[in-house]
Order: sequence, then structure tokens, then C-alpha cells
Amino acid sequence: MTAENRAVVQSLADAWAAQDIDAIMGHFTDDIVYHNMPMEPAEGRDAVRGVIEGFLAMADSIVFETLHEVSDGDLVLNERVDTFVIGGNPTPIQVMGTFELRDGKIARWRDYFDMSGLTGG
Repeated sequence: MTAENRAVVQSLADAWAAQDIDAIMGHFTDDIVYHNMPMEPAEGRDAVRGVIEGFLAMADSIVFETLHEVSDGDLVLNERVDTFVIGGNPTPIQVMGTFELRDGKIARWRDYFDMSGLTGG
């Protein structure tokens, strides 16, 4: 299951790069919890969709570059650089992501990063 779960996480990254909200949402369970640690968690598909739509609306493109990844069963951890291109300016954010999968879908997703990279603070 480890290789399959890593493939799901990579497929999610590819969907972000394509800015395909429906493909992104297709990776999640109905009870998904998405928590960007500097913010409040989003719980459920509608709330998560709203958060992701907000990110997609603010950026011309968003690309996840995985630097390191480990997995064990239904848990995938990765260190990434997420590059948001905003107004033509690339804004790389260093991220540590935790993905908990159930039945081939992401049930819990936590990202740890410094929000000042996106807010300019």
C-alpha cells in the first residue's frame, strides 16, 4: 500500500499544477480534514474546496516540488517547496506535509509552513 499511497500524493501535486479543482478534490475522502498549520483546519469537502479555491485564485500557478518523501502504510510524509507564482513573481514556500490515507484517498492533510512567505510579512 505504501507505493500506491505515494502515487496518490504525487497525483494530488500534479492536479495542483494543472489547477484542476475537480481532480484535486477527487483525492479526498468525504470527511477530509485539511489543516495548514498557520490557519484553522478545514473540515469536510465543501470547506476544503473553499480553501483550495482561495489558493488557486490568488496564484497564476502552483507547483509542488517534493524534496524528500517517506511513507509507512497509510501515512505519507514529504518535505516540499511549493512555488506560488503571484503576479508573475515566483514565491517559493518550504513545506512539511503529512498525509493520512484511507482506502486510497487522503483523509487528513496537514501542512507546516511559515505563512509570512505568502503574506510578505
